[in-house]
Amino acid sequence: MPAVTILHNPRCSNSRAALEACRATGNEPDVVSYLQEPLSLEALRDLLSILQDPPSALVRRDPLFRELGLTDADVQTADQVAALLAEHPSLMQRPVLQRDGTAIIGRPPERVAAFLA
Repeated sequence: MPAVTILHNPRCSNSRAALEACRATGNEPDVVSYLQEPLSLEALRDLLSILQDPPSALVRRDPLFRELGLTDADVQTADQVAALLAEHPSLMQRPVLQRDGTAIIGRPPERVAAFLA
């Protein structure tokens, strides 16, 4: 199986489950703790260019999103999403899995198994 990279938040149960699913395939994924090692603007643009989901799906609509006064209109394009996540990495949806020049958001968890298959 080709190498898998997981953008991981160890405090997130879905992220931990995706990591275990990767390991269950017999391969140790490259783990990027994106809160400790935030992605650069360029890396975020690269990620968005291979993401199978719409760019706006990569942004969590959590209390910080509302606290910042953001709306869906603020995260319509890949450039908007990349700029926001470069400034506020905690708003990135997780987990994100990458392999073979493609990436997915591992929600719901069933997507992880299909991606790894």
